[in-house]
Amino acid sequence: MYQILTLNKISPIGLEKFDRSKYTWGDEIASPDAIMVRSASMHDMELPATVAAIARAGAGVNNIPLEACAQKGIVVFNTPGANANAVKEMVILGLLMASRRVAPGMAWVQGLKGTGDLSKQVEKGKGAFTGPEIQGKKLGVIGLGAIGVLVANAAAALGMTVYGYDPYLSVEAAWSMSSGIHRAASLGEIYEKCDYITLHLPCNGETKGMINASSIATMKQGVRLINFARGELVVTEDLMAAVESHKISCYVTDFPAEEMLGCDAIVAFPHLGASTPESEDNCAVMAAEELSTYLETGNTTHSVNLPNITLSRTPGMPRVCVIHLNVSGLINKLTSVISAVGGNIENMISGSRKEYAYTIFDLSGRIPPELAEKLNEIPDVIRSRVI
Repeated sequence: MYQILTLNKISPIGLEKFDRSKYTWGDEIASPDAIMVRSASMHDMELPATVAAIARAGAGVNNIPLEACAQKGIVVFNTPGANANAVKEMVILGLLMASRRVAPGMAWVQGLKGTGDLSKQVEKGKGAFTGPEIQGKKLGVIGLGAIGVLVANAAAALGMTVYGYDPYLSVEAAWSMSSGIHRAASLGEIYEKCDYITLHLPCNGETKGMINASSIATMKQGVRLINFARGELVVTEDLMAAVESHKISCYVTDFPAEEMLGCDAIVAFPHLGASTPESEDNCAVMAAEELSTYLETGNTTHSVNLPNITLSRTPGMPRVCVIHLNVSGLINKLTSVISAVGGNIENMISGSRKEYAYTIFDLSGRIPPELAEKLNEIPDVIRSRVI
């Protein structure tokens, strides 16, 4: 019986994807085989030795110690695309609110309660909240993953001229993108040409603080910036200076900072991008499927810290899964140990991700229960298990 520890409230629709005859789950499991998490921080958590996998019901994995997990042979999964439509809808809302000054207009109207002829005051004061239409304007989409592509296509359908930039554009994303999207050759092209810019990329060593005084200086005067990706992509101090000077007409974000509060040119949401029941269900379903697939077959899909490999399985044939360092000659050592205990390799697959590698063997013949232990004794082997 596999045991799944849940660190947050996980959608019941996702949990019901686990076969009750094989799985139990809950938030008080002491020796789990796997963990499902949403936003809970795991950086200071002492992970039980039994944990083989962690699935984040969402795209971001900043709350999980990826390298530490890889060193222990724990596969970490995320659920890319499961919340993409929810975020896309919020970005389109943000795009419109960056233009039409709806938020300050609504706040102003609320302040008119009990002050007299409302209709007359509305007609007199509405001029302070005018804003441009988005049709015909240029939008730059930085990051063309699952969300970025949906945003680009939706904006194009609304009549915008869309430029996309992603040096790591996947074939799948390229096929999903509308033919009318212009592929920008550089970030500089986005900054120079676009009236609106929306961010859809992870925060890492290369991207942290990418929106700063230097990059803002190359943008069009009065640019409108939308950020539903990560708050750390933007240097807050530089942003505030650009808003004050009107270089940036409006900043819409899902990651408010103290300095932004009370600023009329900033629309801040309380991290609502993926906060829909549909999104939570989709993420939980995908996370459950990733965990059950890995625990029962060893196959990895959407791993963010170890290789993604898949090997079709013959029913009844034992399978050996080995996570190890990506070093020369190790496969030969693995096969030697398997042969020495009487195992015959019928199929195998191996993949690497930087310094780590993952190999699956399907075996016939006698498989002793101590095989995983013998494989773990090989230097540079991190973790082995027999399914």
